[in-house]
Amino acid sequence: MLEAKGRISFPITCSDWVNQTLSAPGISLVPLLPEIAIESSRLPGVFHGDPADRILVASARNLGASLVTDDSKIKEYGKDGHVRIISV
Repeated sequence: MLEAKGRISFPITCSDWVNQTLSAPGISLVPLLPEIAIESSRLPGVFHGDPADRILVASARNLGASLVTDDSKIKEYGKDGHVRIISV
């Protein structure tokens, strides 16, 4: 959506960027498991209502992974200890 709205741009097509990214070592696509979908609607603490952000946070929590982001709302949520954040 960010690319489609012109808020970010890639030197290649979005589709090519996704395919190149997914072929990089250590990168994998995580399925949207029922547990993640459910947790996205029941995150602890206070978090905004954007469904995509909620799914990202719930995925990181479910996998025990850190979330790499520059999103201020997600970083603020991470400060409360609900998800590990790597700020870029």
